[in-house]
Amino acid sequence: MNTSTIHHGNKLSAFFCSLFGHHYVVSRKVTGHIKEYKCLHCQKQVTTDVSGKLSALTPQMQEINSTLEDMYRKRHNRQQVSQVA
Repeated sequence: MNTSTIHHGNKLSAFFCSLFGHHYVVSRKVTGHIKEYKCLHCQKQVTTDVSGKLSALTPQMQEINSTLEDMYRKRHNRQQVSQVA
């Protein structure tokens, strides 16, 4: 006789978040002002948008954040080099 296990993690987590709200933690710092967040319970990912509010982290937003992070890092490194010289 085969036994199957049913995972209620997603349903239970989704119910918990719908009842009490999400518990976001910073998963990645893009710049000093823009961060990506992930819910500890349901794994939903969000990021800060142009106005500073949380919005869903779509593939397009991930690409924008990666590009922004590269530009920010290059500019920051260039400023540090110019200060040393």
